Amino acid sequence: MAAPGPGEYFSVGSHVSCLTCLGQRLQGEVVAFDYQSKMLTLKCASSSGKPNLSDVVLINLAYVSEVDIINDRTETPPPLASLNVSKLANRARTEKEDKLSQAYAISAGVSVEGQQLFQTIHKTIKDCKWQEKNIIVMDDVVISPPYQAENCKGKEGSALSHVRKIVEKHFRDVESQKSMQRSQAQQTQKDSTLSS
Repeated sequence: MAAPGPGEYFSVGSHVSCLTCLGQRLQGEVVAFDYQSKMLTLKCASSSGKPNLSDVVLINLAYVSEVDIINDRTETPPPLASLNVSKLANRARTEKEDKLSQAYAISAGVSVEGQQLFQTIHKTIKDCKWQEKNIIVMDDVVISPPYQAENCKGKEGSALSHVRKIVEKHFRDVESQKSMQRSQAQQTQKDSTLSS
């Protein structure tokens, strides 16, 4: 069956297997199906391998060459779990603020290195923001361009020390990553020279 015909549908809770036009086999439990758009939502085994997690895959049936129903569910599906709307709203607000902060940094002409450092600090310490081209952390520490550990200014103490350690580790990690990329590029160049 390539796609459902008129009046055909997939029951929530049924297990199906789909073969995409790219030859990828997807198998899972039907979470939702929209007949008009021919979109099927499957809950599949987690790609991370963790047993308590699942991947949710949206499939456009226009790009599916084969659908097999492994186990059709006929009884009424269980009610949907309630959503914590305030938690979702807070998450959306936080994400929006993060994106606006990134946009501000780009429009202010902050270097890529500065933007990357800001993201690294923000993963550990949420209380950081931009003030022109300076990064302000916990309203105590100011990091000015070129954003090195020696550019961290503030009242001596644990906050300043902690931020300096984050900055130092960030630049060590960046340098390590660049070094690894250079060695991989050199190895690729050697391999291509040997194969010629």
